[in-house]
Amino acid sequence: MQFKDYYETLGLEPSAGEAEIKTAYRRLARKYHPDVSKEAGAEEKFKAVNEAYEALRDPQKRTAYDQLRARGYRPGDEVQPSAGGYGGGSPDFEEIFAGGGAGGGFSDFFETLFGRGRSAAGGFGQQGARSAPPRGDTRAKLAVSLETVYEGGSIRISVNNKTLDVRVPKGVRPGQLIRLAGQGAHGDLLLEIEYAAHPHFEVDGRNVIYMLPLAPWEAALGATVSVPTLGGPVELKIPANSEAGRKLRLRGRGLPGTQAGDQIVELEVLAPRAETPAQHDAYEAMRVAFGEDWRRI
Repeated sequence: MQFKDYYETLGLEPSAGEAEIKTAYRRLARKYHPDVSKEAGAEEKFKAVNEAYEALRDPQKRTAYDQLRARGYRPGDEVQPSAGGYGGGSPDFEEIFAGGGAGGGFSDFFETLFGRGRSAAGGFGQQGARSAPPRGDTRAKLAVSLETVYEGGSIRISVNNKTLDVRVPKGVRPGQLIRLAGQGAHGDLLLEIEYAAHPHFEVDGRNVIYMLPLAPWEAALGATVSVPTLGGPVELKIPANSEAGRKLRLRGRGLPGTQAGDQIVELEVLAPRAETPAQHDAYEAMRVAFGEDWRRI
């Protein structure tokens, strides 16, 4: 089983903070998303970026990964599972990724390190025998895509060497438990819901936050652009003279509930690179038109 350098995948130093990890993920997820990227191997790169983000965004997972990385492993090095649970958590606790989006399809390295499908000898921990799992219910986390949260429906998971279909209620909340009677190792299976990382959206309560990249002329002159939502793309009118950081609200386009959340669209103004003489001249004309004191406007 080959070691993966998640920091290298995201183009980060191991000292990177939470905000840097999030920014790198957003940038690379947009770059390699299969729906928009025409680069060779974009789908595999997209999966690798999602896996790296899942490992580093959670403090407990990141600590477990950093401890393994500190042993000197580098990409391509063979890592052998050993007794003891390196991923942290109790022996009968698994983490399951399902429902599409950023969840699912992770490497054996990820699944072994963090406990998905882990047997009694799973993990990369220190040598030593593991205690027998306690009798009673088995608890597991179920990472569900935001699309599944928005629509509801049935998803298929593999746990305890069996395949199960789990009905996920529309608008399910993080921390909510789904009980599957008799499906645990020694009793019922309790699935604790968490939201899988998404390449486009973040969640704030029932609101969904989306960063919309705009060209300078779109922000200055106004525009109508297509914006993705969990329910499908919608047309959004950008007012003229909009600045970076401005927030626009799409009411009712957030996560469902007694009162549906909204989608908050935060504007991000990006300057395209001047790669041709005509593009360079266009920027020069802007410099002349706005003058050197434009920042004071």
